[in-house]
Amino acid sequence: MNTQQSQLTEKESLDLIAKMINKAKESCHDTGIGSIMWGSVIAVCSLVKLSEIQFGYQLPFDIYLLTFIAIIPQIFISIKSRKERKVKMHEDAYNSSIWLSFGICIFLLILILNFIFNDWESVGREYRELTGHPSGFMFSEYISALFLMLYGLPTFVTGYALKFKPMFWGGIICWVCCIVSLFTTIKIDLLLVAFAAISAWLIPGIILEKEYQKAKRELKAANV
Repeated sequence: MNTQQSQLTEKESLDLIAKMINKAKESCHDTGIGSIMWGSVIAVCSLVKLSEIQFGYQLPFDIYLLTFIAIIPQIFISIKSRKERKVKMHEDAYNSSIWLSFGICIFLLILILNFIFNDWESVGREYRELTGHPSGFMFSEYISALFLMLYGLPTFVTGYALKFKPMFWGGIICWVCCIVSLFTTIKIDLLLVAFAAISAWLIPGIILEKEYQKAKRELKAANV
């Protein structure tokens, strides 16, 4: 009788653990620390750049360099997350590849824009010399739209694939802001970028982190 009860208890424990694992799989693919960090960094960078334009000052460095510096803690966060996770899901590889591709595309976009600006500067200078007035076309007004378009892609795909609605709608918000930014000034564009970063990454990251910690506690309690 005791043996049967022991087997039943063990089976119930295993079923509970499996249930918690499935719950963790459905609601919390990973910790939200990375999303929180990137949402905060992008939002702060955009708002600081807006402040520079609005109040006419300039920092001794480009504030967007923080996006590159943030890669270092992101590496440590990813390593720590993998060590803490007890279950390896096959979706991990796909999700990681999506965000790795996103990071590479961001780098390439910045590289391409730098080349465009270098060429456009010489064209603009020649135009001023020939006409006596600056060109009315401002390429910089369309940069935010390019980044917002790119921000929405991995966010939407991740939210859709993992059925995580906050990130799914966050991706859509990025694309809506992308379209709106085509008709607004640079100052409004920067506000849209900050809003998109908060909506797509910061808020979903906070929700994701809470769900992750909750599932982690439940798994730990189930193993006791």
